[in-house]
Amino acid sequence: MSEKILSVDSIEPVELYGVNDYKLEIIRKYFPKLKIVARGYSIKLIGEETEITRFEKKFELLIDYYHRYGVLTESSLEKLLGKHWESLLEERDENVNDVLVFGNSGLVIKAKTPNQRKMVESLLKNDMLFAIGPAGTGKTYTAVALAVRALKNKEVKRIILTRPAVEAGENLGFLPGDLKEKLDPYLQPLYDALYDMIPSDKLNQYIESKVIQIAPLAFMRGRTLDNAFVILDEAQNATEMQMKMFLTRMGSSARFIITGDTTQIDLPARQPSGLLQALRILKNTPGIAFVMLDAEDVIRHHLVKSILKRYDEFSENKKNNTNN
Repeated sequence: MSEKILSVDSIEPVELYGVNDYKLEIIRKYFPKLKIVARGYSIKLIGEETEITRFEKKFELLIDYYHRYGVLTESSLEKLLGKHWESLLEERDENVNDVLVFGNSGLVIKAKTPNQRKMVESLLKNDMLFAIGPAGTGKTYTAVALAVRALKNKEVKRIILTRPAVEAGENLGFLPGDLKEKLDPYLQPLYDALYDMIPSDKLNQYIESKVIQIAPLAFMRGRTLDNAFVILDEAQNATEMQMKMFLTRMGSSARFIITGDTTQIDLPARQPSGLLQALRILKNTPGIAFVMLDAEDVIRHHLVKSILKRYDEFSENKKNNTNN
C-alpha cells in the first residue's frame, strides 16, 4: 500500500468537492480501490501505486477542465472520469506548457507578448532578471506569476515582494493610519496580482505564516534572502544605495526579478535612480538577464499604447528643442 498527498490550492475546495461532498462521492465511485480523504486544499490517497498514478492523471484532467471552463458539473465529472478520458487528455490545449499559473475563477495566466515570454525564458537560464518597460506591459504581473509558479512547484520556500515607499506627488505623513496603512497603497498592485492567482483564504494563510512577504524596500536591510523568489517592483524609485543593498541580499537558491519604468522616476531631482546605475554597472554580467519591454507589450486598454506613444513623441520633441 502507498500513500500520497495532492495539493489542490489552484481551485476552491467547494468547486471540486461540491456541497456536502457530492462531487467527491462521484470521484470516489470511479476509484473503488483507493481510499480518498479530502481535507481543505489537499487530498490524501491510500492504495496501490498503479491506482494512485491513474487517479493523478484523471485528477489533472479535472483541474485543467475547470480552469478552462470555470465550472465542474456532475455531468462533466462523469464524462472526464469515464472510459474516454485518455482521448480527452490528448485533446488538451497544445499551449498548456505556456501556462504560468491557473488563477482564480478559471483565470489562465500565461505570458501574452514576445517580451513577456522572453522574461519567462530568461529566468530559466539566469537567477537575476531586470524587466524594464512602461506602464501596462505586464512586467510586474508576469514576475508575480513566475514567483507563484515557483512556490507551487516547491522550487522556493517563500516569496518576497518589495517596493520603495516613494511618494509620487503625495506626502505619506498626511495619510491617515499607522505605518502599515500608510504603506499598503504603495504595495496594492502586488496584492492585486496575488489575489488573481491564489485563493484569498490560502493567500491570507501564506501572508500570516510569512511564506509570502510584502514589505517596503527599506525593510530588506540586513537580511539574507535565501530559498526565496524576490521581486523588487518600481525599482526606478530605489536610490543607488538602496539598489546595492537590495541586490546584495541575494542568498543561495534565490531568484531575483527587478522591474521598473525608467520614464517614471519619482525621486527628488538631485537623487539619482539606483536602477539606472545598476543597468550601467551590471551590463554583460553572467547570470543576470535584461528584458526591455515597450509599447507593443501593453496589454491594458488600447488607448494606453496611444498615450505612451504621444508622451514619447512629446519627450523627443522637448529634447530636440533643448539641444537646438
